[in-house]
Amino acid sequence: MSEEGLEQKFIQEAFDTNWVVPLGPNVDGFEKDLEKFVGQDKRVVALSSGTSAVHLGLVNCGVGPGDEVITQSFTFCASAHPITYLGATPVFVDSEPDTWNIDPELMEEAIKDRIAKTGKTPKAIVPVALYGMPYKIDRIMKIADQYGIPVVEDAAEGFGSRYQGQVLGTFGKYGVLSFNGNKIITTSGGGALITSDDDEWRKVMMYATQYRESYPYYQHEKIGYNYRMSNICAGIGRGQMTVAEAHLAHHRHVQSLYEKLFADVPGIHVHSQPATGDFDSNYWLCAITIDEDVRIKDQENAYKTIVTSAVGGAAGVIHAASQAITDCQPNDNVEALREYLNKAGIEGRPLWKPMHKQPVYCGRSEKGKAMIDSLPSGAVCYTYDNSVAYVNGVSEAMFKIGMCLPAGPCVSDDDVQYIVETIKSAVI
Repeated sequence: MSEEGLEQKFIQEAFDTNWVVPLGPNVDGFEKDLEKFVGQDKRVVALSSGTSAVHLGLVNCGVGPGDEVITQSFTFCASAHPITYLGATPVFVDSEPDTWNIDPELMEEAIKDRIAKTGKTPKAIVPVALYGMPYKIDRIMKIADQYGIPVVEDAAEGFGSRYQGQVLGTFGKYGVLSFNGNKIITTSGGGALITSDDDEWRKVMMYATQYRESYPYYQHEKIGYNYRMSNICAGIGRGQMTVAEAHLAHHRHVQSLYEKLFADVPGIHVHSQPATGDFDSNYWLCAITIDEDVRIKDQENAYKTIVTSAVGGAAGVIHAASQAITDCQPNDNVEALREYLNKAGIEGRPLWKPMHKQPVYCGRSEKGKAMIDSLPSGAVCYTYDNSVAYVNGVSEAMFKIGMCLPAGPCVSDDDVQYIVETIKSAVI
């Protein structure tokens, strides 16, 4: 039976048995499929989103008001917002240049600096598998263990990625997966939290189902959340799990095509995993960087008009921008190439804007500007009203010159050829 046929079978069973609720046989089956996939004798709780998985991971680490949580600055906002949900302060750490993920050495410097300045150790660490690229989890875990800090792996973009042969999300105390509509496999919307054992699984499950006590009526002794996955969505997930390996192979194949076809294109570079043998990225999105001196057709008109719709798959109502430019944005040639591709029917996305440059997190202090400290390594610490950032310049530099290209299951070899030829035609 085809992937679509299996999905429809599981969904129809949910309707036929009246399990049209956020629990049921499909949820149980999907969790078992995921547990087999990730291995390491882990337990999995299927949830309504990857964001809810980050949130519950932090809840179970005891994060609360007044705490600080270290996370990657170069990421989607879902890695950071749950920290703020809990009244804690995100401490953003910049990236290393080879993986674009959190810099372990700067992370340790940040931990030492937070202890010196606050007298407290950060409550948790949230590394992120940016675009599926594995983080250097061996070094991260060594540092985390040294300071007694639990790790919540945000592998939302890294489903099936491995480091030294082990699936991401299985190294730390908790691991986060996402099954949003644009991920390697999808449940239309959804996520999962990977836990270490049955006791941790039970705690997560309680928090995910409103933390109801075992009485014949509803009694709650802790604040819980309505975070369980729908049995309908889980039916889609069960069908998707049958093609997970094929999807992973396809993304890696598309990456190899981009690497081959761009090899002789001056000024355009494909972001690839380090060649140490430790990394096995799923290449959820394939990314390129464009040298600053590369000229693109119609580049002089970049940022001349305000964008009136969302870019990069955003859905629903967006807040209308008041101006065409900000103080941190991709270079003119990157924006010009995005617009050129858009006219050719190709979606090119900007990289994630670093969290430490997002207005919601870099609000000014009472003195009217951020407090700035230089660190021995040459990095800089910025202290804002509701966040702290340890910055070495890598994520800002990559954001200015980078772009993501299509890589999903529907992207054919001919599509990749068309995308590359279109980019070549855009270069003056």
